[in-house]
Amino acid sequence: MKILIASDAWLPQINGVVRTYQTLGDKLASQGHEVRYITPDKFITIPLIIYPEIKLAINHWFKIGVIIEKFKPDFIHVATEGPIGLAVRNYCSKNNYAFTTSYCTKFPEYINTMAKIPVSFTYKILKWFHKNSSAVMVSSNSIIDELNSHGIKRTVKWSRGVDIKAFNPKNKIDLNLEKPIYLYVGRISKEKSLEDFLKLNLKGTKLLVGDGPSKKKLEKKYTDAVFVGVKKGSELAQYYASSDIFVFPSKTDTFGMVMIEALASGLPVAAYPVPGPIDVFDNFKHNCLDHNLINSIDKARKVSRTDCINHSKKFDWHEVSKLFLSHQTTSRVAK
Repeated sequence: MKILIASDAWLPQINGVVRTYQTLGDKLASQGHEVRYITPDKFITIPLIIYPEIKLAINHWFKIGVIIEKFKPDFIHVATEGPIGLAVRNYCSKNNYAFTTSYCTKFPEYINTMAKIPVSFTYKILKWFHKNSSAVMVSSNSIIDELNSHGIKRTVKWSRGVDIKAFNPKNKIDLNLEKPIYLYVGRISKEKSLEDFLKLNLKGTKLLVGDGPSKKKLEKKYTDAVFVGVKKGSELAQYYASSDIFVFPSKTDTFGMVMIEALASGLPVAAYPVPGPIDVFDNFKHNCLDHNLINSIDKARKVSRTDCINHSKKFDWHEVSKLFLSHQTTSRVAK
């Protein structure tokens, strides 16, 4: 099959959306499918004011149709609700092409945190954006319930996967930091509630991997924490495997790929009982989630690495890619 994926989130950004669709494309290609991306690197871009690392395409409107008609995809999937996603959505709607969409980021809550725009207003925009989608692909049941409550229908579950060959305990090294090591991996930004983690009085080392608009401010304010910037590939895997507890204080993620990467590395996870963590730890034999982050960390200390690894195996990328395709088959583009 020929599959077209439109995403406003792409390299050099490093986040769950980018890594999800990169890996998905690789898995689909290995199964014999042809995958084409429409991403910001193909256009002139400008930085998002509140988050300069995010580049928005500005000269894409008259090129989208040409790309689609030239590729002649069997399936079209819109991964994000940005300028590129909007242009593809509108082109498909105008030409009566079937397409699916994905809900990867809790934009209403994110925008409310960053710019104080009412959540209800943004959900109305999202309802309009997704209304023509054959299937709105969502990472968890709890997020499906949230979207349905705001009138967004035709939601289907599409979980995330982890590469257990890349993330595993064998990557452990000596980080030369005081133990225990409490690790966070992800964007260093306001919506991640990182100060809930950083203000805790913990013996050992708070280690943060990633970059973002809040990094300089938090580095200056929390001098006891270690910020190492963005890490990729085998080096990232080493940070996971060499830490003691993974701390995920975010309350605005739809899933949180980093949590299953931590689990695959044998790393217990401390988090709040909110959408994302609730779904990742569904049917996990240990309930470490707590509204008090210190309590969650204390619970995580008692979890064995073996239990973490075993739980991560339910997030298999082969099954994730098969599920993605099964959702597309209901929306094949008419040739």
